[in-house]
Amino acid sequence: MGVKEIIAQRAAKEFQDGMVVNLGFGIPVMAANYIDDGVDVTLQSENGILNFGPNAPLGTEDHTICNAAGTPITTANGCSIFDIATSFLIIRGGHVDMTILGALEVDQHGNIANWAIPNKEKKYAPGVGGAMDLLTGAKKVVVTTTHTTKDGSSKIKKDCIMPLSAKGAVDRIITELAVMDVTDKGLVLKEVMPGVSVEHVVECTDAELIVPEGLK
Repeated sequence: MGVKEIIAQRAAKEFQDGMVVNLGFGIPVMAANYIDDGVDVTLQSENGILNFGPNAPLGTEDHTICNAAGTPITTANGCSIFDIATSFLIIRGGHVDMTILGALEVDQHGNIANWAIPNKEKKYAPGVGGAMDLLTGAKKVVVTTTHTTKDGSSKIKKDCIMPLSAKGAVDRIITELAVMDVTDKGLVLKEVMPGVSVEHVVECTDAELIVPEGLK
């Protein structure tokens, strides 16, 4: 299993019965493939679909029915497809219990940067989507991201460097190394992934981590 699949599988553990959950582009949409049996969750996508399931098996795809990443998906009973204006009424109206989003950076204060893509030094290409609305409209925000960049730099910062999408919006961060919660006291290390040591997580993290006893 690859790094992104590991993160998506752990993210799917956040689903609870009765939730309406938005899945963003990238790793988040992969979480739909790992929903535990018996968990009844209504998945929503900003492109205008409510109540969908995992990716469609090869050979059964309908390319007009897709998630935020443009990947063909399966539909669940009661699935509804609508325009993007209606989709954002759901998001802005406070009807989304949780959103799972990707990030370029996230920091120990719950700030997140995921809309401006760096292409040159101090130059950014616009990548504005629905993240800003979701970060303020969803009741809970979970970020899924690789712990470091390709050059080994931590994406879990003391303070974000890139342009912010929202301040203090993030509740939980899930990477291939760990699960961390943003709290009033700081960034708390809640779990380490199997085979990963606490020391390794701390070494790979720019942010200051609070490490409680009895980690899972």
